[in-house]
Amino acid sequence: MGYQGQQRIVPPQGDLDDRETLVSEHENKGKSCQSAAVFNVVNSIIGSGIIGLPYSMKQAGFPLGILLLFWVSYITDFSLVLLIKGGALSGTDTYQSLVNKTFGFTGYLLLSILQFLYPFIAMISYNIIAGDTLSKVFQRIPGVDPENLFIGRHFIIVLSTVGCTLPLSLHRDIAKLGKISFISTVLTTLILGIVITRVVSLGPHISKTEDAWVFAKPNAIQAVGVMSFGDLFENYCRSDDLVTFGRFCYGVTVILTYPIECLVTREVIANVFFGGNLSSVFHIVITMVIITVATLVSLLIDCLGIVLELNGALCAAPLIFIIPSACYLKLSEEPRTHLDKIMSCVLLPVGAVVMVFGFVMAITNPQDCTHGQEMFYCLSNNFSLTNASDSYFQLTTQYSLLNTSTFQ
Repeated sequence: MGYQGQQRIVPPQGDLDDRETLVSEHENKGKSCQSAAVFNVVNSIIGSGIIGLPYSMKQAGFPLGILLLFWVSYITDFSLVLLIKGGALSGTDTYQSLVNKTFGFTGYLLLSILQFLYPFIAMISYNIIAGDTLSKVFQRIPGVDPENLFIGRHFIIVLSTVGCTLPLSLHRDIAKLGKISFISTVLTTLILGIVITRVVSLGPHISKTEDAWVFAKPNAIQAVGVMSFGDLFENYCRSDDLVTFGRFCYGVTVILTYPIECLVTREVIANVFFGGNLSSVFHIVITMVIITVATLVSLLIDCLGIVLELNGALCAAPLIFIIPSACYLKLSEEPRTHLDKIMSCVLLPVGAVVMVFGFVMAITNPQDCTHGQEMFYCLSNNFSLTNASDSYFQLTTQYSLLNTSTFQ
């Protein structure tokens, strides 16, 4: 009897097979969710924003812009570390709960507003970019009237919202967006390939601007807040077929990135007003309200340059620089000479400077919005763009004007 009590019980073969099947399915599901998370993170961090980096470089000056890019990347990583340490000190596991425990309901409410506004304005900008970009693509279809209502930016915004972004945004589980994020990442890679190709083909034919290699420019503060703003494709001619394909990829990419931003805004509302849990009805209603408002705003506004600059200064700077540092400084009992405390004491005033000066410069020095105006060197009198051939460009004496042109 004693021996039988210690004997390992062997389940029937049928049960063993079922158990192995369940374990195998669980492992495969875990790997699938992990892959989806990776692509969602890549799409959220890189996404279409990488196309806007040249704008930030122009604002700051190319050498300083490169340095700022590495600096912002390091600061972002350091802020995440501070959040993790702050969570360990406070016994919390989310950004919102950390701020709530550190600064109370007022801090929690302020953080929630910032977390809502930042992705919500991104949704509006994605709508506008998709409308402007895809309208240029459809205008290249032979026989299509450029004034056709069905290729206008307003119709494209509504169509993409109803046909794509709304259905995708209704998903509850972000893991289900993994395949969409994978497609967006692939398209972003194609876009980079097209841009590099045009650097090689266009570079020798376009004169450099006088201030192209200036180390720093007055708008460097704005560049810190808007490292993901700008549209490189505005510098290319509409008659360029390869760039037209790139514009199509770009438009699809921003449409596929949109649902992730919508999920964040909905999550904030769910946490603040519903304790983190939404019924099926409220899930659908809130999603539709968020997307409807974002769509209406994007239909009414066709240039969000200053809005995005304000978004970067007033939302991104506090979220990245100020709040993580403030939480860590209040919770940590390390000596003042500790490296993390020294860095936090530096980040707090730096974040405040970026926020205040970024706001002031965005108001007093707003950037022009071309809204898809054709560059003067793309006019028929200057260039005749065709597919790759020996006569790809017809250079004129107006090249001298390129020295004073402004690229977005």
